[in-house]
Amino acid sequence: MADKKFHGDRRSGGPTYRRDTSKDQAPAQRPAYKSEVGDDSEYLIEGRNALSEAVRSGRSIEKLFIAEGLDKGSLTPIVSRCRESGTVIVKCDRRKLDAMSPTGAHQGVIAFVSPCEYISVGELIDKALASGTAPLIVVCDHVEDPRNLGAIIRSAEVSGAHGIIIPRRRGASVTGTVVKASAGAALHLPIAKCSNLNAAIRELKERGIWVWGAEGGESRLIYEADLTLPTALVMGSEGDGLSRLTAESCDGLVSIPMAGRVNSLNVSAAAAVLLFEAVRQRITKI
Repeated sequence: MADKKFHGDRRSGGPTYRRDTSKDQAPAQRPAYKSEVGDDSEYLIEGRNALSEAVRSGRSIEKLFIAEGLDKGSLTPIVSRCRESGTVIVKCDRRKLDAMSPTGAHQGVIAFVSPCEYISVGELIDKALASGTAPLIVVCDHVEDPRNLGAIIRSAEVSGAHGIIIPRRRGASVTGTVVKASAGAALHLPIAKCSNLNAAIRELKERGIWVWGAEGGESRLIYEADLTLPTALVMGSEGDGLSRLTAESCDGLVSIPMAGRVNSLNVSAAAAVLLFEAVRQRITKI
């Protein structure tokens, strides 16, 4: 696609042996705990840091599972706050946590939180415009890997971005895996879910925000785009990049220069590069 011009008016064969199978046992089955923890497995938070961030952000903890014999240490005040707020606290065998954990890195604690309170695209834009700084928003065009989404959210929050927009379908939602991958940033950054990504991009543009799609090829280098203006950065899916319609909806396409034999970056790494180029430009302008 031809890039649009910037006018500045707006806007990732020896002997064989027979094994005696008489004492073999059937492989152990991972027990199912859905009847106990409910159907909100996508709101599972695991690990000390993610739990601490959830409590610190004011998120309501519905149920907290703690491994028996766990040295709580820094978790003691967190557990106390959960108990005071009426959280159901369950002490259980560590093997139970192993079975519940999507990643196996639960560190002896797993919690179930209230569903993520997504906001509308309009509300996100309102918050960004009211912040007193030029809006910086990330739009995810069907990013499907929850770890990639978590890493993008982490970079966005650390860089001072005002929020994330994700599609309702064909993309990762904010799950426990996402929260952990974001190091808890997903609990602090406003996140909007939209039914139509291209409609969301149109709304961004109508509200005075420049929309830049991350794409390789003949697009201009990211350093040539003015990111000190109100900006939205659109990141494509891991396999296909930006969809055709999404790319056409953007004000322009930008790329990161590549010097190695591997001619691409993971989408979360690319998002970090773009976000911190925006930070560099804005700091330099001050």
